[in-house]
Amino acid sequence: MEQKTTDQYLLALLRNERSRKEGMAVLIHSYQERLYWHIRKMVINHDDARDVLQETLIRVWRNVHQFKGDSAIFTWLFRIASNESVRFLGKKQRYLTNKMNMEEMLTNELETAPFISGDEIQIALQRAILGLTEKQKIVFNLRYFDEMEYADIAEILETTVNNVKVLFHNAKTQIQEKIKKEI
Repeated sequence: MEQKTTDQYLLALLRNERSRKEGMAVLIHSYQERLYWHIRKMVINHDDARDVLQETLIRVWRNVHQFKGDSAIFTWLFRIASNESVRFLGKKQRYLTNKMNMEEMLTNELETAPFISGDEIQIALQRAILGLTEKQKIVFNLRYFDEMEYADIAEILETTVNNVKVLFHNAKTQIQEKIKKEI
């Protein structure tokens, strides 16, 4: 109930021209870090994640009046962030000058990024995640790292809970197989 009240209050702030900036400041304060890390897991690179986060927030600013309030604000935000991440990666793929595919490019980012640290297992996990389909990556990251409920993930992806469970199961299986081969 508290989340519903908070969402209603935040939406009221965002939809009122006099309090819109205040509402956006509250939204950014409340969700920026979670959105950044969700995006970062998708695009790997810190600067790219910041750019995608900015695009996400711009899209929220422009489209807040279209949000019906049928779902929680955070699921709406994560849907926008997921879509912006996929859109960004698609653009990046189109501009690759050589025949490197997206998985190779992101693996290269993962292995050379100055902001990424971790032991061999963590790097192997991240490399395995990069080999998943976009939907599998989103589902795996939201469920495994963010510990989101299947129902919330289904809302974000606009699909069924059963489909999310299948995507998560398949992602886990593929990741386990890749890590076993690598280590």
